Amino acid sequence: MATDALALDGIDAFYGDSHVLQGVSLHLRAGRLLGLLGRNGAGKTTCMNVAVGLLLPRRGRLSLDGRDLTGSAPEAIAAAGVALVPQGRRIFRSLSVRENLAVAARRGNGKGSEWNLDTVFSTFPRLRERASQTAAYLSGGEQQMLAIGRALMRNPRVLLMDEPSEGLAPQIVAEVMATVRALKASGLSIVLVEQNAKLVFDIADDIVILNSGRVVVNSTAAEINRTGADLQQHLGIF
Repeated sequence: MATDALALDGIDAFYGDSHVLQGVSLHLRAGRLLGLLGRNGAGKTTCMNVAVGLLLPRRGRLSLDGRDLTGSAPEAIAAAGVALVPQGRRIFRSLSVRENLAVAARRGNGKGSEWNLDTVFSTFPRLRERASQTAAYLSGGEQQMLAIGRALMRNPRVLLMDEPSEGLAPQIVAEVMATVRALKASGLSIVLVEQNAKLVFDIADDIVILNSGRVVVNSTAAEINRTGADLQQHLGIF
């Protein structure tokens, strides 16, 4: 049986006394895209924070390619090959586009293509045009492209994307999702958190749905479409 690229097993996580994740398990298979869905407050971003070490679970296990990373510091998890495109982008607003990318640069493992300034600029030509521009003056769409490019400069084995379409115009959303599709086609293992479930079902291989900090659906996108899981109940759609 193939090893999961990333796995959260039986995760219990708290913010203070609030029990946010309750026995959550999700498994990202290598080269696949896992869509993580749920209503606001369901625990999606908390899962991302656990996966990158920003929040330590009280119970459960975090692993990358079978390697136990539970309790590891964020920098150790990043060095192991996990990169996050955070909700809200969190770019370095006072730095230029080129500086935002350069500060995140990390050599790849020598297997396959490697992300560097040239490959990021080829993927996002508008960033090349604005390479010397201060990031604070980019449009929302360009800032999202920069956030994605910065994560790719880490040459990650696993890419986590938290609400990449948030606040973007439909045309820009289409461009961002086309990039996500291309990254998936390249073999990158991706977890995509999105409020827009229809975008996720259009691209995901596997789906996990959270409700009040618990996993209520864990299946392939094809199986959910075939059986008609109660998405209205869990997401308020369809």
